[in-house]
Amino acid sequence: MSAMIAKRSILAARPATRAVAKSMPRGLFVRPSVVVQKKLIARAESESSESSGIDTEKLVKDVQEKFDSIENKPQFALYVVGGILGLFLTSQLLGFVNKLPLLPKLFELVGLSYTAWFTYNYLLFKSGRQELLQDIEALQSKLSGEEDTPAPAATPPAPVATPSLASTPAPAATKAE
Repeated sequence: MSAMIAKRSILAARPATRAVAKSMPRGLFVRPSVVVQKKLIARAESESSESSGIDTEKLVKDVQEKFDSIENKPQFALYVVGGILGLFLTSQLLGFVNKLPLLPKLFELVGLSYTAWFTYNYLLFKSGRQELLQDIEALQSKLSGEEDTPAPAATPPAPVATPSLASTPAPAATKAE
């Protein structure tokens, strides 16, 4: 009996826990737990550039050299601003299109269809994988400026004979006697 009185006095003292206690079966009472947060203090230490794998000093130096080698800096700045503006407008346009009710599902269907087509044509069979690797290597050599390896060419179309005026024989002249 004294336990019941103690429970009621605790419930009366804490009105916030009263609703919790009422929803529980009658002989059970759960004390609210105290949450202790531990603070994690981390300190950044400088590491040598060799351990991270990226030489930041060399990267910054390369970027500065590339920027210094640009002859028309205002045009470059205009291109950068135009690129950032283009990315912003593209993001806004995609956000708008995503809010339209039917288009996101349509785009998802188109994306899934293209993924299935790409997998079937380039990944499923060995000949398709070889063709994809050749295309990638050709693109890499084209972008890097190395034209040593020619792009894989499909069989050239057969030459079509077109009549020209120079190759047509002139009509034979007949003499009337």
